[in-house]
Order: sequence, then structure tokens, then C-alpha cells
Amino acid sequence: MINGKMFRDAVVSASNCISNRKAEVDELNVFPVPDGDTGTNMAMTMSNASRRLVNLEENSITKVADETASCLLRGARGNSGVILSLLFRGLSKGLKGIDEADGVQLAAALRMGVDAAYKAVMKPTEGTILTVARLSADKAKAVAAKNPDPVYVWREVCIEAERVLDTTPDMLPVLKKAGVVDSGGKGLTVIFNAMLDVFEGGEVVQPASKTAAVKEETKSAISRLEAEITFTYCTEFIVRKAEGLTRDALALRAYLESIGDSCVTVDDDDIIKVHVHTDNPGKALQEGLKYGQLTGIKIENMRDQNEKIKHDEAQSATTSGGEALKSVKPEKPYGFVTVSAGEGLGQLFEELGADLVVKGGQTMNPSTDDILSAIEATPAETVFVFPNNKNIIMAAEQAVPFATRKVVVIPTRTIPMGISAMLAFDEDASVEENVEAMTTAADHVGTGLVTYAVRDSEYDGHKIKKGEIMGIQNGKVTYIEQDISKTVVKLARGLATPDSAMITLFYGDKVSSQDAEKVRAMVEQKVGSGIEVAAINGGQPVYFYIISVE
Repeated sequence: MINGKMFRDAVVSASNCISNRKAEVDELNVFPVPDGDTGTNMAMTMSNASRRLVNLEENSITKVADETASCLLRGARGNSGVILSLLFRGLSKGLKGIDEADGVQLAAALRMGVDAAYKAVMKPTEGTILTVARLSADKAKAVAAKNPDPVYVWREVCIEAERVLDTTPDMLPVLKKAGVVDSGGKGLTVIFNAMLDVFEGGEVVQPASKTAAVKEETKSAISRLEAEITFTYCTEFIVRKAEGLTRDALALRAYLESIGDSCVTVDDDDIIKVHVHTDNPGKALQEGLKYGQLTGIKIENMRDQNEKIKHDEAQSATTSGGEALKSVKPEKPYGFVTVSAGEGLGQLFEELGADLVVKGGQTMNPSTDDILSAIEATPAETVFVFPNNKNIIMAAEQAVPFATRKVVVIPTRTIPMGISAMLAFDEDASVEENVEAMTTAADHVGTGLVTYAVRDSEYDGHKIKKGEIMGIQNGKVTYIEQDISKTVVKLARGLATPDSAMITLFYGDKVSSQDAEKVRAMVEQKVGSGIEVAAINGGQPVYFYIISVE
């Protein structure tokens, strides 16, 4: 029989084992961008539980399994981490009310976890961690009916998991082309096997680094980002277009860029939404009046805001060096939490209305608890969450049932989608109307990403060499180049349509402002007249450029 202490030691050992081998799992990611995070996400998810369990003295498997599930759900990072947390949540439900578990109970509990994981994924893909878990659970049920010994059943689970993992390339052509097995499935086998070693009487695996398993990160993922302030006033307003207006809204943007920076305009049928940093907000408003009546005017002194933020952060600093976020009562109808990496992007989201920015993106997916903490610290009755990355959506959705207020996750997969969605918000509209408007806006923006390959690979029909520059158009690898500038130009031209009015180049932390301006000029020349091109310092890691076309 498996009791609470055995289960505790098995989870702690599995956590240390996946942490020790996370690089091995990361390297199996077939998408050759520098985001190898499957192993890292699974390790950080597991470590959230092991930190709590390592000092837990409890004989009941029910209580240990419950504690494990709770910690994993809140610590889940990335899709692989969420799926892993759901598997253990099922285990906890299946082990409810018992002190020790036999093989039949373990098998039934594992099946509950698999069912929960499949339900959470909108379009489950076979040949992934889900398949490894499902067929392992099927095997557990079959063998438990013949021999209920829990160690025997879990051993058969591990054997089946390894067998299925080896067949994942036959289920997913992309794995076969890359010559690898599924990374999430591999991580699961590492965890299952580490648990088996403890069930069989083995010692708990120790972390390779004393700090690795105990302290993945001490700083909070929540940030109100600080960047250099060039212009004093963040100015926002809406122009209700005058009847019969013949002026081109692009001319308004051009003027605003001449008196400031960080200019974002959205030209709709009846209105123009404006956001700009400037030392002369009066001039911005006067120019806007040439296009129609103004409404929704908001002018904020960013220097004063910055000093207040510094003061608030100093007051809330914890002894561990992070930031304490306190749950607050709703004071307004709507609030916004967004995920992004890079000071420039974070500042832009804040100026568009984000109450809190959660640091994250490629290589550093925030946990469910990070997102939940930001939601609870947002003083609003309804909080809209913008994940801005397909690998963060599930973690954000996991936070919804834990929140003390209404939460709506807008499934934005990229930074440009998040920006467009926030710009589409209307404070006078209902939640349902805003969800529809923001989702529609997000779906209508084109996204280009420029990064480099971290390994040799064959993906999306391209043979890719390590170090080559990749142009990713709406999620698909489209261009392979040696030159960053050429890749940006090709992506921009590929994304532009006859209806496109604006191209924004968000340049990363490895790109200078001088180089960005040269690339902006190249793009402007190649896409032709009628399309405005702007370059904004996003400061993001991983991607040299994030391109938004609308």
C-alpha cells in the first residue's frame, strides 16, 4: 500500500529529478526558437509542490495528494505544467477519503487526472503528453484488475509510458522530421519513473544544485515597469469623426509623432483612438479637433506616476526581495491584467489601461498563481486578462475559479493581439460586448516575429540551421534568412494587405534605436505609400522584432 509519506517522498523526488533533467527535456522542443521551456515549466510546476511537501509530516495519502494538487494548480506554468497539474488534481480526487492506496485506487485516480486534462484542452493532439498519460492510465486499469499491488501497477504505468513515448514520432510527423519524441511526454516519464523508484524503496533524488529545486525564482513576476521617460505626459483621447471628414487619419498620427513618441492610433469607421507621449498635450488635442469632436480625454504626468510607483513598491517590498501584492476590493467596473516581457511593451500596456503587468512570454511563462495574484490586486469587479502567448492561456484560465471577482481571459496569442484587444475596449459597453469586440480586434491583427534558430531543425517545410534568422508569420515559419533587416521587410510585406493602414515594429533589447530606424525606413519604402510604419522600443528578449500589421 502507498501511504502519505511514501507519496510525499515520491513527489519530492520526482520534482528534483525533473529539475535535474529539465535541459534534456527542453532540448526536445521541435520548434527551433529560443523558448525551450517544456522541461523548465514542468520543473517549476513540480517545485511549487515539493517546497511545501518537503517538511510535511502526514501519513494520510488523501491529505498529501490534496496539498500536492493545490500547489501544482497554483504553480502551473505553460501548457505542459497545467496538464501536469490536472493529472495530479485527478489523482487527489481519486485518492479522496483514504489513508493508503492500492493499485486499483491508483489506477482509478490516474484515469480521473487524464479525463480532467483532456477536458481542459480545446483540441487535444495525440502524440503528446496527453497520449502518454491516457494510454498509461488504460494500462493501469487493466493490470490492476489482475494484480492490485500498487508498486506493480505503477511499474506497469512507467513501462507503458516509455513505450508510448517511443511511438509519439509515429503519431506526429513534426516529431519524426525532427527526430525526437514529445518533450511533454518525456517529462512525464521522468516524473513517473522517479515516483516508482521511491515506491520500490529507493532514496529520494537530491537536486543537482542546492538552490535549483528550492528556489527557482525569488522575484515576483508582477511588475509595474520602469523605463526612461522622454516625454512627460501620457495623452489619450477619442476623436468622433466629423461628418464628411476628408482628412486622412494617418496625417494625425504623423503629426503626433512629430511632437512625441509611443504613438498608437486606431482608425475605426466612426472614431479614432489616440495614445501618445508628449510634452505638449494641448497641441495633440488641438490637432485632434481638426478631425472631429473629442471625448475620453485622459492626460497623466508620467514622471509623477513613476515617483508614486517607486514609493509604493518600496512600501510593499518583502524581506525576500520580491514585491507583496495584496488583494484589494473592487473600486471600478473593469480592470486589466496583461502578460508581456520588455520594459517598453510593459509600459505601453500600462498606458493603454493595464492595472498590472505580469512579466512573461517566451522562456519565462508565469504561473497560475502569478496571474491570480495580479487579478486579486486589481481593484475591479471584472478583470480582463490578456495572456499574449499561446503557452500562457491555459495557466490564465486556471486562475479563473480561484478569483474572488469575475475574470474573463481574452485568448490573445501574441503581443500585437493584446494591444489591439485593449484598444478595442469600450468602458460604456457590457462585458459581453467588450469580449466580442476585443476578440474580434485581436483576430484581425497580423503578427510577425523575428528571432534566431537555437538548433538545426526541419519545421514548416524548411530546413533550418542553428543561428539562422527566422521570420514567423502568424505562427508559421515563413522565411529563413541570414539578415535580420531582410527578414523584417519580407514579413512586413507578407503580412500587409490592401486594407492595411499601420505597421508597427516593436524592437527588442538586442536592437539599437539607430538600427530600428533604418529597418523602419526600409519597410516604409518596400510596402509602398498609404501604410504608416512606426518603430517602438519594446525591449523584449528573444525576438529581435515583433511586427504588428493592422
